[in-house]
Amino acid sequence: MAIVVLLAAGALLSLVLQSRYDIDREARNRSVSVAQTFARSLGLQEALRSPDPSAVLQPLAEETRRAAGVDFIVVMDTRGIRYSHPQPDRIGERFIGTIEPSLAGRVHTESVEGPLGKEIQAIVPVTSPEGDVIALVSAGLTVESVTGIAERQLPVILLAITGGLALATIGTALITRRLRRQTHGLGTHEMTRMYEHHDAVLHAVREGVLITDGEGRLLLANDEAGRLLGLPDDAEGRPVDKVGMDPRMAELLLSGRVATDEVLEAGDRLLVVNQRPTRPQGRPQGSAVTIRDSTEMQLLSSRAETARRRLKLLYDAGGDVGTTLDVVRTAEELADVAVPQLADFVTVDLADPVLKGDEPGPGADMRRTAVSGIRSDHPLYPLGSLIDFLPSTPQARGYGTGAAELVPDLHDAPGWHAQDPPRASAIVGYGIHSLIAAPLKARGVVLGVVNFWRSQKPEPFDEEDLSLAEELVGRAAVAMDNARRYTHEHNLAVTLQRSLLPQDLPEQSAVDVAHFYQPAQSGVGGDWFDVIPLPGSRVGLVVGDVVGHGLHAAATMGRLRTAVHNFSSLDLPPDELLARLDTLVQRMDQEGDSAAPNGGILGATCLYAVYDPISQNCAMARAGHMPPFVVAPDGSTTISELPAGPPLGLGGMPFETMELRLAEGSQLVLYTDGLVEERSRDIAEGMEKLRTALSHPDRDPHASRRAVLEALLPSCPSDDIALLIARTRTLGAGRVAQWDVPFDPSAVGALRGLTAERLEEWGLQELAFTTELILSELITNAIRYGAAPVRVRLVRDRTLTCEVWDASSTAPHLRYAATTDEGGRGLFLVAQLSEVWGTRYTPEGKVIWAEQVLPTAGGALA
Repeated sequence: MAIVVLLAAGALLSLVLQSRYDIDREARNRSVSVAQTFARSLGLQEALRSPDPSAVLQPLAEETRRAAGVDFIVVMDTRGIRYSHPQPDRIGERFIGTIEPSLAGRVHTESVEGPLGKEIQAIVPVTSPEGDVIALVSAGLTVESVTGIAERQLPVILLAITGGLALATIGTALITRRLRRQTHGLGTHEMTRMYEHHDAVLHAVREGVLITDGEGRLLLANDEAGRLLGLPDDAEGRPVDKVGMDPRMAELLLSGRVATDEVLEAGDRLLVVNQRPTRPQGRPQGSAVTIRDSTEMQLLSSRAETARRRLKLLYDAGGDVGTTLDVVRTAEELADVAVPQLADFVTVDLADPVLKGDEPGPGADMRRTAVSGIRSDHPLYPLGSLIDFLPSTPQARGYGTGAAELVPDLHDAPGWHAQDPPRASAIVGYGIHSLIAAPLKARGVVLGVVNFWRSQKPEPFDEEDLSLAEELVGRAAVAMDNARRYTHEHNLAVTLQRSLLPQDLPEQSAVDVAHFYQPAQSGVGGDWFDVIPLPGSRVGLVVGDVVGHGLHAAATMGRLRTAVHNFSSLDLPPDELLARLDTLVQRMDQEGDSAAPNGGILGATCLYAVYDPISQNCAMARAGHMPPFVVAPDGSTTISELPAGPPLGLGGMPFETMELRLAEGSQLVLYTDGLVEERSRDIAEGMEKLRTALSHPDRDPHASRRAVLEALLPSCPSDDIALLIARTRTLGAGRVAQWDVPFDPSAVGALRGLTAERLEEWGLQELAFTTELILSELITNAIRYGAAPVRVRLVRDRTLTCEVWDASSTAPHLRYAATTDEGGRGLFLVAQLSEVWGTRYTPEGKVIWAEQVLPTAGGALA
């Protein structure tokens, strides 16, 4: 009855609380509904725009409040000033409550202490057709009203609880009477039969049962308990420690403590014991004990646990070994996964060529590549040692035959001791007593040997351990061979890539250059850079990127770099050079290179810039490449607004050249996207970090390069990185001579004299005759076949350059003149007297130039 009363009281409390919660929730829902309905009512917005909104809204709000059954409806402006209120003297005052969520367009409900007392209110926004919040409406009930509703429902709840309590009491009485009548109706015969049945069951179960009293006497022992404990027939009634059972079992029974699935050894059996205290019929406390034999189960469980551990080791190896395409890292992962699950120490010895990506040959020396163990003070060969195993050792035999060998006792292994007797004695003295040497064999090639050493466990390795080691090493060998093949291909690609990149930048006077290149960790790509000397002391700067990685990307990069060199020799402007390069990439696509990714479709970007140290102009064009940075001498850094242009190979879109005038000492920074883009940051963040690293005055290119790499170079780059920083120089007026030539053949003589005077000032008298002859022929050709105006320029740099400008675009051609021809030998003479000559075209016409080697201090030509 006490329990029923407690349950009834709890039910009453729960129902009251639930009723109040439901009423509170209903009050909030009603407040929201009334407020939303009033906020959307017709004429509300017109009333808000009227001169006196309160005069219209107050009666309307009161009428709606009484009809809706709420205690208040308040209309307010967006500042919370009331237009209506059940208490008219509150109109014009600030609303009490939180209006910010509703000003943001949301419905908000809350409980506050308002003018009517504690209130539950909802605030909803009034929005204009454009979606702006123009006013707020609040409706709600006072807590007094909510509480009154709950109290009116309380009698009904109490009546229901009282009825339930009465029914429970009557039911309990009837059931109790019925049970008593059934129990007291049993006769002696029936009770005896019940006892016999229980006794039969007690002695038939395959689990021992013992009952002891508080004085330590054995009251009951079934047949299974007698068999398991070896009890005599008269054990019942005797003290537990006097019936001949195992002392540990007797100690547990006498202690009376609680035991749950406690395992005890009794003779050659493993017994699982459960013990619970009892107090039968108020007598001194005793114990009820159950015993079951788990000897066979323990053996099976041990074998299952061993199998589980081995399967887990293989499973872990599948996920932990071969996570990278690095030979050394794969060896380390193999050694780590096997300690201590299989062995106490593991060493991995690989044939030395394998570390370079090559296939090992017979008899190759082994290099200790990985060592892992439970301790670090072992006497095994240290990491990195080059070991030449003798033919008598299990390692050499395993490497030669590809079969694993088990050495159960290293004390008795003369062939292994012969390798290094002092070290072998130290290993045995350290406690290492057993060895498995398993060769790493994949695709018919033995890459090395894995050694499993045991010291902590006293038992040696057995055949099951050997089988597990072979399975583990066999799986790891495939990952090792994949890493070796990747290393081989990576080394080939790196070698090819570096051979295709400039080894030493050519000498030139236009810019000071610092550069950097690093291939991606996952494979060499197609990034490249170049510095190309051009006629007239100009220089071409190139950075490009071929999409993809591997040998194909590196080979494609080499073809594009060669093409840029060839096109630059034609002295083409940047946009025209990129147009020709675009045509070349399209032709390469049409060749259908099956080795290319994506079925032969190439993708490449390129930026080409030409800097003239005389005019300080820099002409640039790019094909889908990253824009360059320009660092002024004062350290201010800007991104050049160079038109992007499409990537190479798309075709159909022209490229656009942009010209900049660079002050002396400015730095032009060209780079590939691998520098500024990586997984941990987006490209915009990388560009900002690059700009910050460059924004320092008075830095040479090498200092700028170091700052950029410190700020942006990732530890494991996922893409190639190419960086080219060029600081501009100028050729002063003292190294350049320029004259305008009258469009008259008679002006050639005067120019010869001016040229001789300037060469004498420069100390180049040895070149006066040939220079005068070259200029005579070039000026004569310009006047005869070209168009005015004509201009001559001499440039003294690493070479002496003669340039003749005219307004004609007619291309000069070198030809052999017949013996009877009166002309046609001018360009032939120029070609013979100069080191190199050529033509470049400008928007105003063309320039024919010729370069001569400067004489050395001794008078010979440099």
